[in-house]
Amino acid sequence: MPTRSLRLAGLAALMSASMSLTAQGPVPPVAKQFEHISVWHGEKVNDPWFWLREKTNPEVVAYLNAENAYTEAMTAGLKPFSEALYKEMLGRIKQTDLSVPVRRGAFHYYSRTEEGKQYPIQCRRKAAPSGAYDEKAAEEILLDQNELAKGLKFLSLGGMTVSDDDCTLLFSTDATGFRQYTLFTKDLATGKVSAPLAERVTSFTWASDGRTVFYVTEDAVTKRSNLAWRLDLQGGKPEMVFDEKDELYRIGVGRTKDHKFLLIECQSTDTWEARYLATTDSKGAFKVLLPREKGHKYDLEHREGLFYIRTNKGAKNFRLVTAPVATPDPKHWKEVLPHRADVLLEGMEPFRDFLVVSEKSQGLDRFRIFDMKQKTWRDVGFPESVYAAFPGGTPEYTSSAFRFSYQSMVTPASIYDCDMATGKQTLLKQVEVLGGYDKGQYMTERLWATARDGVKVPLSVVYKKGVKRDGSAPLFLYAYGSYGYGQSATFSSPRLSLLDRGMVYVIAHIRGGNEMGEAWHDDGMLMKKMNTFTDFIDSADFLVKAKWTSKDRLVIEGGSAGGLLMGAVTNLRPDLFKAVHSAVPFVDVMNTMMDASLPLTVGEYLEWGNPNEKAAFDYMRSYSPYDNLAKKSYPAILVTSSFNDSQVMYWEPAKYVAKLRTLKTDGNPLLLKMKMEPAGHGGASGRYDALKDKAFETAWMLSQVGITK
Repeated sequence: MPTRSLRLAGLAALMSASMSLTAQGPVPPVAKQFEHISVWHGEKVNDPWFWLREKTNPEVVAYLNAENAYTEAMTAGLKPFSEALYKEMLGRIKQTDLSVPVRRGAFHYYSRTEEGKQYPIQCRRKAAPSGAYDEKAAEEILLDQNELAKGLKFLSLGGMTVSDDDCTLLFSTDATGFRQYTLFTKDLATGKVSAPLAERVTSFTWASDGRTVFYVTEDAVTKRSNLAWRLDLQGGKPEMVFDEKDELYRIGVGRTKDHKFLLIECQSTDTWEARYLATTDSKGAFKVLLPREKGHKYDLEHREGLFYIRTNKGAKNFRLVTAPVATPDPKHWKEVLPHRADVLLEGMEPFRDFLVVSEKSQGLDRFRIFDMKQKTWRDVGFPESVYAAFPGGTPEYTSSAFRFSYQSMVTPASIYDCDMATGKQTLLKQVEVLGGYDKGQYMTERLWATARDGVKVPLSVVYKKGVKRDGSAPLFLYAYGSYGYGQSATFSSPRLSLLDRGMVYVIAHIRGGNEMGEAWHDDGMLMKKMNTFTDFIDSADFLVKAKWTSKDRLVIEGGSAGGLLMGAVTNLRPDLFKAVHSAVPFVDVMNTMMDASLPLTVGEYLEWGNPNEKAAFDYMRSYSPYDNLAKKSYPAILVTSSFNDSQVMYWEPAKYVAKLRTLKTDGNPLLLKMKMEPAGHGGASGRYDALKDKAFETAWMLSQVGITK
């Protein structure tokens, strides 16, 4: 490795490179290269940009600043367009707005926004004697995030929950962007906020006594949620109640919907385990429901003396069973909902008189309601063929209405209450899109692309009416395809800026998600991960052949593991895409997965593979974007990231860009935009700041297909 003096000697050169110009325009910065040898399975591998991991090294900061300066210079001409798009996007948003109030106990809770303020304000009002929302009741401000954020560049609210006696708020905040949350309480009578209760808190909940808190903390190095604690707010020190020693597992705490049991849930990619404790027994010991068994995933709820268990035992897409609290082992299970090969049972929500299950089939969300008295099932119907629907959070166990959110790529987010006895749906609020939005001007539909192995891949499409199907239309293709996280066909008001300029927008529901069930995830992970990349390529090829677009009009985007997707497909088929936006991309797969000290690494062996095993190493190396960069032409590429990202470390995109600069043989732009101020994996925390970033990225993508106004 080089000496400190050699490193610093390059500092001035890097800084001057950020400002250098030629007759052809700004010159991209060049990162220094230093030999760094790793020995992997007996092979010596040199990574000359490894030094960019040194976060406190001023030369690293100088290089990143140089990249930012280069990006700013290269996109200076886009500034008017970006600013116009920001105003356009902002003009569709009702800046002063109110969420639908939701009842929890004696109060209705809601959030509101005010024009000019970055963050929402969390509030409540006392419910009327009938339980109805009383807008004349005095408003109590629980948290004004704008006040909390004063003097800060970043503020993320980790969560908030009120004690059962309605007196104390428990909440957590992160001011770094590194997902490093601090836990506090607030006395809702006096407004007094406590000193920090704990650091690095990842989940928390109340016992029923209003004074005992349970929370989970993460390991300071790996950021694995591994320790569960109990704290009596009226005295005493935190007591550790569980230590998850297996590095493949992470834990979280919560409560059942009826508030009868506290839960500690332990999860790895393929195996889950739950512990429970009566909420009235705040000083008791947690019991294991079912000991962990390799490959068995289960979670639980409670209703009227029975545990409701969602399990994949003998049921790839899960089934639902009940068991007595005293004897929850499988020999006492009674089946409520059997396994179905074509339907994924995603979740359950038990009420006193009803049970709601969330399902996914053919890439679409749906709900079914079971009437406990009538012993009948009811389907919740939706009006469109392509849509997204999510449970809306109905906290009251005794409620007769189930709240859900519905939207499509042309229908703004809408909140409904569904009467569980009759099925009647009542629209409570639809997000207002200002500026005269008319959904009748747009079309959404479902297409199916055939992958190279014959599998049908669903595509969700939206476009403005009148788009020609002759290959001339620009098209924006988005995908993720990892961790079993399905992508939903949701509405986006900023997306209208694309559609109104004639661009088609498509989500490819590629393998690696769960849109088509658990097997869809299995077929896009570990030694089948390549399916994720080829599904995306085959979807793009399908769209070109069907004349939705052409290669020189096709732009693509993905973030995080979707950024890995972007890197892999541009290595495999650089000719297929005009431009790429790769956000917080996981691209340095081998270096990251070979380093067990990094956040997320060990726990993700079950998703990507353990590279300490030679077969897995060879397979992962075959697609790792950083390791497969080659001397050839690439599309235009914009890489965005945050210096303080805790999920994909900044050096992955930095190294990727630095290496690609030495190899690409084309004249297409390669830009790195690194947020050096506090920001997280999702970028800026303030809503206006986030929208400005979106406007810039949209302007850049549109400009690559010749649209600049």
